[in-house]
Amino acid sequence: MLKLTLLKPLLLLFALFFLQSCSLCTAADTISIAHPIKDPEEIVSSGQTFKLGFFSPGNISDNRYVGVMMNIPSQTVIWVANRDRPLRDSSGFVTVSEDGNLVVMNGQKQILWSSNVSFPIANSSAQLLDSGDLVLRENSNGRILWGSFQIPTDSFLQDMRLGGNTNNNIKLTSWRSPTDPSVGNFSFGIDPLRMPEFFIWNGSKPYWRSGPWNGNVYIGVPGMSSGYQNRFELVNDKGSVFFTHSFFNDSASMYYVLSSSGILLENILYKGSANSKITWTSLRSECDVYGKCGPFGICDPQHKPICTCLRGFEPTDKEEWDKGNWTGGCSRKAMLQCNMNNSSVHNGKPDGFLKFDNVKVPDFADLVEFLKANTEEQCGNLCMQNCSCVAYSYNRGIGCMHWSNGIIDIQQFSFDGADLYIRLTFSELDHVKGKRKQKAVVASIVSIGSVFIAISAYFVWKCLTKYRGKASRMGVLLDNIDQPKIEELPLYSFETLTKATGNFDLKNKLGEGGFGPVYKGRLLNGQEIAVKRLSSSSTQGIKELTNEVVLISKLQHRNLVRLLGCCFEREEKMLIYEYVPNKSLDVYLSGSQKSELLDWRQRAFIIEGIGRGLLYLHRDSRLKIIHRDLKASNVLLDNELNPRISDFGLARIFGSNQDQANTNKVVGTYGYMAPEYAMGGKFSEKSDVYSFGVLLLEIVSGKRNSIYKDENDLSLIGYAWKLWNDNGAIKLLYAPLSDPSMEMEVMRYIHVGLLCVQEMAKDRPNIPTVLSMLNSEISELPPPKLPAYTARLCLSNNEFSQLSLDSVNDVTITSVQGR
Repeated sequence: MLKLTLLKPLLLLFALFFLQSCSLCTAADTISIAHPIKDPEEIVSSGQTFKLGFFSPGNISDNRYVGVMMNIPSQTVIWVANRDRPLRDSSGFVTVSEDGNLVVMNGQKQILWSSNVSFPIANSSAQLLDSGDLVLRENSNGRILWGSFQIPTDSFLQDMRLGGNTNNNIKLTSWRSPTDPSVGNFSFGIDPLRMPEFFIWNGSKPYWRSGPWNGNVYIGVPGMSSGYQNRFELVNDKGSVFFTHSFFNDSASMYYVLSSSGILLENILYKGSANSKITWTSLRSECDVYGKCGPFGICDPQHKPICTCLRGFEPTDKEEWDKGNWTGGCSRKAMLQCNMNNSSVHNGKPDGFLKFDNVKVPDFADLVEFLKANTEEQCGNLCMQNCSCVAYSYNRGIGCMHWSNGIIDIQQFSFDGADLYIRLTFSELDHVKGKRKQKAVVASIVSIGSVFIAISAYFVWKCLTKYRGKASRMGVLLDNIDQPKIEELPLYSFETLTKATGNFDLKNKLGEGGFGPVYKGRLLNGQEIAVKRLSSSSTQGIKELTNEVVLISKLQHRNLVRLLGCCFEREEKMLIYEYVPNKSLDVYLSGSQKSELLDWRQRAFIIEGIGRGLLYLHRDSRLKIIHRDLKASNVLLDNELNPRISDFGLARIFGSNQDQANTNKVVGTYGYMAPEYAMGGKFSEKSDVYSFGVLLLEIVSGKRNSIYKDENDLSLIGYAWKLWNDNGAIKLLYAPLSDPSMEMEVMRYIHVGLLCVQEMAKDRPNIPTVLSMLNSEISELPPPKLPAYTARLCLSNNEFSQLSLDSVNDVTITSVQGR
């Protein structure tokens, strides 16, 4: 009895210790008002799969964010709380507030982010689940009040739901850039008003789509039917439609990430691995871009050119189509008889349907009721009886789909997809003779020279007619010219621009380029503008100026300068641009006082922005454009130091199937010209890549390639190559920016820059690859080869000109001052 009496206190102490230990164990994944976490503390989910803590993207800035991350050595962020309001130092903490909301606060106890529960419960705590969901629970009964899966950022995890209804549609939103988690341009999810399928939107416009869901796969994604381990499921919950996914592999997990460039990446993370592996991307070819070939066009990545018109159709705008601008699509060659007299038969010859095998069916399908059409034959009969039905398709999992009016976003697959039937007139069907594929409409390579003469004549005529009706004074013959369709621009009078610039006062002069001076002006409504005024002595005239008008009027991108209008009056030729207040990038190089204004993060942001602008020109715009004069003085910086590529007077349009072109007149700027262009007149995307590489090395070093010489008479590129081979490339970095914490990223940028300036064009990466390298989406980089010109040391302008003039081409070196 005595022994039992002595044993009771010991048992009680053990029980208290056990309970306390369990409490500590559960608290490891929980945040409460009594147990906040402070930077750099973290909590870890019970299965050690995820962690919640503080991070700096890429470890390159002082900005701190709170996020859910994979619990692996590499920084893999899948959700961010304060994505639009970073902490400026490491004094932040995460806690549950007195009203019961989960909050992120700075050192001054200001709330930067809150869960914003509509009816919070004071007695609550936040827990990180092993699914990656961060939930806010009511302590008394465990009821979940809020979860991070309800407001995802850029990652789609297993068991997460995307979708909903028109009032609450859960989507992914991309980061602004790989180093900035604020909300970017792209989103990913479903449109509740359409058939169930995934979309990627660029702003409000579709950028990619998966094709409809048939209950097992997305029929617009080839390969999903072949042993696919990731299972998607459509959930209808009280009138709301959601998609979720799960992965049937116990040794790995799968998740999706929407990149800052609008690409959906499928990732697999195997247990015990330090990094995930990308196994699929949404953008495998240009044909995956939504509506690449316009209405009634079909895209085939295996075909040259990739866009053709469906049989029975022809390009709506043949001139634009031949330039490789296919978004205008195609129009019928002959009207359907059904549409003319509400009958599908005309003179005993009915309209019919042509079958296209293995295609991605178009957008905007109308689903026909199952009871009306539950076979392919019934689906076709119903379409034939409806004069507004221009196409149909039948899939067992989906049912009968009809399309009315225009159809868009068709792609030819080698396998999978669906059969699509397009309505044609009898005359077109009679010519098919058993063929199953559409007749190709060949898009020819553009011959720019003669086209711009006609464009120039038309544009001058439009501007002059508006004001004076004296086109003849320009010596322009307008009779019988096929006037091209260019977008209308506002026309400014000479008087307006004179007042805006103070009669072109020298104090308002921003700089002078190959065309002439550029002036700052202010319109009567207060808008600031930049006026490019063609000099009478300029060797580059109306052709180049009109070239710039035609190109920029068709381009819209945040990293390109915006053209506002023109003036062709009193023998003057002027272009009016948005005013970009922080002048050109070259002002911030060469050791000027402004160099101190660009820290490393800002320089990396500018490099990436220039790359995105080039990506738009080369791949994503309506036209495929080679700039040919990319340099520091042609990159303007806006009020937020966003880079804007400018000066398109020397740019050239390429046909979609055109890789390079030759010229007998080489134009550009010494120090930025690729060798194959300077010496042989050959230019391509890789010529712009070379210029981008030079610009990248200049931004990193703060030095100008065209004027830099080291003690061994090496150019900047030669000096960078020497440092690289001596394992001292980090010395290239602008000295005041030196910081051991960012050396790895700086070294990656220098590495990519050297890859861009390699001697042989074929060795240089293209711009999409360059951006993937900079963003570490491509982790292993190939070793760079010998850069161009390094064997020639540093030639002077005269020496370079003489060397070039000895070749078969003329060389024009332009020297443009900053604006």
